[in-house]
Amino acid sequence: MSGEVPTVPAGQVDVPVDVVLVDDHHLFRTGVLASLDARVRVVGEADTVDSAIAVVHQLQPPVVLLDVHLPGGDGGGGAEVIKACADVATHTRFLALSVSDSAEDVVAVIRAGARGYVTKAIDGTALSDAVLRVAGGDAVFSPRLAGFVLDAFGAAAGDVATGDDELDRLSAREREVMRLIARGYSYREVASELFISIKTVETHVSAVLRKLQLSSRHELTRWAAARRLL
Repeated sequence: MSGEVPTVPAGQVDVPVDVVLVDDHHLFRTGVLASLDARVRVVGEADTVDSAIAVVHQLQPPVVLLDVHLPGGDGGGGAEVIKACADVATHTRFLALSVSDSAEDVVAVIRAGARGYVTKAIDGTALSDAVLRVAGGDAVFSPRLAGFVLDAFGAAAGDVATGDDELDRLSAREREVMRLIARGYSYREVASELFISIKTVETHVSAVLRKLQLSSRHELTRWAAARRLL
C-alpha cells in the first residue's frame, strides 16, 4: 500500500492512542493491526453496525477507525454508527477508512460527524499519523477528497456571514497558506508548494489562527469552506 495522507513527525509518545477498528473484513482488520505503529493501540474491533455501536459505547476510545459500508443496523453503514454514538462524541472522534472515494460516501460520514476520511491505499505510518491528528482535534482527509469535504461544510453553512472583515486581517501570503492548510495539506506540502521553509509555514499558520480566533485546522477548514474561499 502507498501513503496518501502526508505524514507528520512521529515524536515521542508516552501513551499510545487507543482505537477501535471497525470493518466487516477480518483480513483487512488483521492487515491494519499489523501496519499501525507503536503510537496507536487497537483496543477493540467490530464488523457490523450494531457491534460497532456497542463496542464504542463500552470503550469510548479517543478514535474509531470506521469503514463506510457495514452490514447490519438500518442500512446506514458508518454514518449510522457515528450518529448512534453522538452521546459519546466528547470522548470519541471518528476517522473513516474506506476503499470508496465517492463524493456520496465522503459527504455522508462527514455530515454525520466524522473528523476525517482516508482511503485504504494509505500506508501504516500515514494512518498512524492520521489517528494522532484526529485524536488531537484536527480534520484529516486525503487532499484529493478535500473538495467533497469542503462542499459538505459549505452546504451546511448558508447562514454564516461572509467574513470579509476577517479575511482582510490576513496578508496575501497568510491567505495562500490558509487555503492549503484548510484543504488538508501538511506543513511540508505547503512549504514545497509555496517554496518556503516548514518553520515559515508554522509561523504563518499560528498567525492565521490567532487573527481569526480559531484553535485548530478543523475549525480553519470550516471557516474557509463556509466563506467559499477554496
